[in-house]
Amino acid sequence: MARLTLRIDFDGDRAIGPGKIRLLELIEAKGSISAAGREMGMSYRRAWLLVDSLNRCFREPVVAAQTGGAHGGGAVLTGLGRAVIRHYRAIEERAAAAGADHVGALAAALAEAEPPESKEPPLD
Repeated sequence: MARLTLRIDFDGDRAIGPGKIRLLELIEAKGSISAAGREMGMSYRRAWLLVDSLNRCFREPVVAAQTGGAHGGGAVLTGLGRAVIRHYRAIEERAAAAGADHVGALAAALAEAEPPESKEPPLD
């Protein structure tokens, strides 16, 4: 099934796309940058660098770290972080609706997918 993937390039190195948005959603759900990164199959360092990039991208942080506590620190989304997700998902939904006919037409024009080549030696 074809799907539209959206990336917003602001300027230079500043961009948001499905990966960063998913990371923010998981931080909100899990309360932790490391847990969100693990869920996405990335190291804590990679997740932290993405969060740092997002925090520097906007006028205010989108993720705030929490220190201490009985179970150690954690992370929470700020109001702006939740707004970034909301705006991105709204743009994504409208773009998908606007492009659905065109995406469908392109998908219908695709050649049949070839089965993946087997790594097994042929049987004689």
